[in-house]
Amino acid sequence: MLSSLEALRPKKRLFLGLLLAAEFFVALALYAFWRISYLGLENIFEYLPAFVGAFLIFVSTFSFGAVCNMVLAIKGLPTLNLFHRWSVALIKWLFPLAVKIGNLFGVKRRQIEGSFIAVSNLIFFKSGIRVPANKLLVLSPHCLQLSSCPHKITRDPNNCKRCGRCNVGDLMKLSDELGFTFFVATGGTLARQVVKKIRPQAVLAIACERDLMSGIQDVYPLPAVGVLNIRPNGPCNNTRVNMDDVRRVLKTIVKEEK
Repeated sequence: MLSSLEALRPKKRLFLGLLLAAEFFVALALYAFWRISYLGLENIFEYLPAFVGAFLIFVSTFSFGAVCNMVLAIKGLPTLNLFHRWSVALIKWLFPLAVKIGNLFGVKRRQIEGSFIAVSNLIFFKSGIRVPANKLLVLSPHCLQLSSCPHKITRDPNNCKRCGRCNVGDLMKLSDELGFTFFVATGGTLARQVVKKIRPQAVLAIACERDLMSGIQDVYPLPAVGVLNIRPNGPCNNTRVNMDDVRRVLKTIVKEEK
């Protein structure tokens, strides 16, 4: 497992705790819906309340199983592949509620986003996803390029002169070596357009917590893994990325051709 990509355990547990709380509230809402609609359902068909109730119990139980599967993954225990895809969907739909619950307890959104990325990455690696290099898209934010550089590489990274002053040249070199598609996006809209145009089998995204969180959700069900950028000058200004982290991810998910 990629230790540098895994957030500390408390971060993962933070998101999973909020996810469980969100699921609890959803289960209560479903129960309330069932109770309120009971008589109406019974008027339609005598056994309809039982059928609807059984379905809602199944959904709630299956969702709880998906969260438990994430807990097993964190503990390093065997997990069920059946739940991996469902786990991503569960995270996507319950995340807004988890954020609101976190706010009630004074948990900052950035902490929750970081925890979300750690859990999402864990599910990605546990799924054993491996793709050919030419089916992998690597996305980075435009702030990875030095702001004073006259050679703008947004939309066309080949404009990079590889002077070594930022990490864009490093990523271009890796792209040449391995054969993946590298693209620099100015925002989520352009990134989604690129994904739709290229149709990769997986995405490796480099960005801050907020952009990674929204990006991973936007490309779902396409599998995506995130690497946090480094912000020595603050957000969106001459950011960097740990290239060792990027290489470890690539080594894990790029399928070597025989």
